[in-house]
Amino acid sequence: MKRFYLLFFSLLTFGALAQSPRVLIVTAHPDDETMFPVTIFKITHELKGSADLALITDASGGYNGLVASSYYGMNLVDSVVGRKHLPLIRKKELMASGEVLGIGNFFFLDQLDDYYNKDEKPYLQGKNWDISYVERRLDQILAKGNYDFVFCLVPGEGQHAHHKTASISAIRAVQRFKGAKKPIVLGGQSQSKGYTFKFTQLDGYPETAILANAPIFEFDRTYGFGEDKKHSYMIVADWVKAAHKSQSGDMNQAMHRGDLEAFWYFAINGESGIGKAKELFEQVNSSGFSKK
Repeated sequence: MKRFYLLFFSLLTFGALAQSPRVLIVTAHPDDETMFPVTIFKITHELKGSADLALITDASGGYNGLVASSYYGMNLVDSVVGRKHLPLIRKKELMASGEVLGIGNFFFLDQLDDYYNKDEKPYLQGKNWDISYVERRLDQILAKGNYDFVFCLVPGEGQHAHHKTASISAIRAVQRFKGAKKPIVLGGQSQSKGYTFKFTQLDGYPETAILANAPIFEFDRTYGFGEDKKHSYMIVADWVKAAHKSQSGDMNQAMHRGDLEAFWYFAINGESGIGKAKELFEQVNSSGFSKK
């Protein structure tokens, strides 16, 4: 009987260690996930994990589709046309991106994608968005999702107000979470090799502070492998970017750019979660066609 219990608990421990990661992505706009698509792809396809995505806005903004206007047969640089047609178009594009990424569930929170600006306060204060609704939905999603990680964009000072609001909302939702397994929240973005970007916190929002002794977790999507090293994971990023045809101007500039996917570790996670995040990125870097 003693041997049975030892074997039983050993199997439980092994199952916990071998469990595939579950990730929730929280972004403001369709195409924000292009900041770290390969990490998601590797989690869902190579680590056999899962990923869901919560989109905060209704996707009615983003009028930069000159070439896309020909593709869709409508003037997508006109705001009136865009407000009417972009919500459906861009959500379909996000789901096409999600097919590449292996996204299991999409949650659309439909807050107004009003205009580009850098002042997050009216959104967080509930003047431009129904922030109470956003908070309730994120709480519900986290309560049901059993997530190990939450990914958002780094809420840097120069970011779009929507990006900052979505990321702060994600961080605050993790702070409020009362479940037995609190997810680890990371802020990600694409970077060039040798980048000098630094982030410690967004002024006025202590919850966005980065834990000083935590590493920046990275994945290099440019390294070559296979015949003549002509293959790389950059192609996955390009597949995802190509799904967002309505954003033909922005995506044209973004194609085959961004060497690294880098993630910052927020202090609200505490030091105890560093090991789990480190293990995730060790798996991401060693799975599939790894550097050898």
